[in-house]
Amino acid sequence: MQFGYSEVCLAHDPGSRHPETPDRLRAIRERLKRKHGVEYVEADPCDVEAITAVHDREYIESLEEFCADGGGEWDPDTTAVEATWDAVRRSAGLACWAVESALEGADGRKTPFSLGRPPGHHAVGDDAMGFCFVNNAAVAAQYALDHDNYDVDRVAIVDWDVHHGNGGQDIFYDRDDVFFVSVHEQGLYPGTGDVDETGEGDGDGMTMNLPMPAGTDDLEYLAAIGGPVTAALEGYDPDVVIVSAGFDAHRHDPISRIRLSTEAYALMTDRLRALANDTDAELAFVLEGGYGLDVLADSVALVHETFDGREPIEPGGELSDQAESALEDVLEAHGLDLDLDCF
Repeated sequence: MQFGYSEVCLAHDPGSRHPETPDRLRAIRERLKRKHGVEYVEADPCDVEAITAVHDREYIESLEEFCADGGGEWDPDTTAVEATWDAVRRSAGLACWAVESALEGADGRKTPFSLGRPPGHHAVGDDAMGFCFVNNAAVAAQYALDHDNYDVDRVAIVDWDVHHGNGGQDIFYDRDDVFFVSVHEQGLYPGTGDVDETGEGDGDGMTMNLPMPAGTDDLEYLAAIGGPVTAALEGYDPDVVIVSAGFDAHRHDPISRIRLSTEAYALMTDRLRALANDTDAELAFVLEGGYGLDVLADSVALVHETFDGREPIEPGGELSDQAESALEDVLEAHGLDLDLDCF
């Protein structure tokens, strides 16, 4: 894979006790040293106009001023320092680079993965929250739509971070040019993402939430991706698929109760690669959460290995009654008729 990376993103340091630490990127880089075929690309900082295409201008100006004044606690979870503004722009720029590279033909072993931070999927149109200031995946989606030379009419964002991607939902909830999917732990921060939140107006049906019960494992997440998510996106036929790739649903991550193995990330990657191939869509990855440094690094490395030729190992077992019920609710909310046992 090609990994977008910048040392600028390390300068955003909310403090040694904060889980969203610069060591996240350092751990990934260290782990990837052992892998073949890893390439790094440094992207330009994102233009403010591209950011304000999805974020309120007054909010973005306030954020820039807040950082220039030395930063501090924007809210109890979301802390900035003076260097945060440059990291925010670079992180969004890396996400745009990933989508641009995909649209220009980077696939297979060249598939792009943006390793930016701070992450973005909790940032709503007019506010920061949950460690996030600018919604990187949303900026990248809009960037693709706004450039006529890419001929992009429909974008899909698939957010597999363990927390609901409330920011992407907020930004695109009433639009039909972005299909937003979030697979997340039910009831976890920020408490949004119920199955009946499916969009409104032009965006009716364009948001799919899959709130999964605590204890959900590999097989059940794969049923979600291979079942409702794939069926909905095959019908939508996106031009590009952006994966909001958080790794905090891992069973050894310190802040969630989903029970994914490292192998699950290879399997979900494989499913989404197949979806992109089947719909003739381009594919790009954007880093979100993941706070256990070893499992974060191992999981990102396994995503890379999947594109480098490694065959993922399929799990055995059966769906739990709780997970099957949760997925049946999703199918009903979106009018899909599928046999979950097939996935």
